[in-house]
Amino acid sequence: MTRVLVIDDEPQIVRALVINLKARGYDVDSAHDGAGALRLAAAGPPDVVILDLGLPDMDGVEVLRALRGWTRVPVLVLSARHSSDEKVQALDAGADDYVTKPFGMDELLARLRAAVRRAEPVEPAGGEDGVLVHTGGFTVDLAAKKVHRGGKDIRLTPTEWHLLEVLVRNTGRLVGQKQLLQEVWGPSYGTETNYLRVYMAQLRRKLEADPSHPRHFITEPGMGYRFET
Repeated sequence: MTRVLVIDDEPQIVRALVINLKARGYDVDSAHDGAGALRLAAAGPPDVVILDLGLPDMDGVEVLRALRGWTRVPVLVLSARHSSDEKVQALDAGADDYVTKPFGMDELLARLRAAVRRAEPVEPAGGEDGVLVHTGGFTVDLAAKKVHRGGKDIRLTPTEWHLLEVLVRNTGRLVGQKQLLQEVWGPSYGTETNYLRVYMAQLRRKLEADPSHPRHFITEPGMGYRFET
């Protein structure tokens, strides 16, 4: 059973989420503040987190950064903050998706399912076993879902890995923004290009020798991205 940790200080929202999630077979824990949420997460790591940014004791971004210090669990931010800068800040801190309040329950649950799917291990398809992609600075092992750089594994979040995988499987070819969004986040996405900017920046920081002058993760302005070995 998928375990969801709901972190929100609005009782009516928590109640609605708990009822809807349990009705769909999820196991649900809830916390109304950041400190309590971090204690719950440490005591029994969740499979996915729904996180409000406006908590009474600490900013939700701080909770997100604390979680990212030890877990890659998918985090779906749920917030009344609508500005692009605040969305980018949350994504940059490690959020997998961002939903603004007020929200539709069906859309939220669809995004939650998509986040859980991205985190699930996927068996390699026939003929892909053992596929390695080498660059001058790192190696991508598609079968093992690992990246090696400088003699060690580089830790990627599920969303970072999914984005990398789509690009690597299309090496040398332009992958459009809409295609990337729909393959990584799901079919209901297509305009959230700030997600791509943030996650491409994260991949470059982790894998490029000089992130400000990337050799492998190339931006085609207004069009999409391309991976080169």
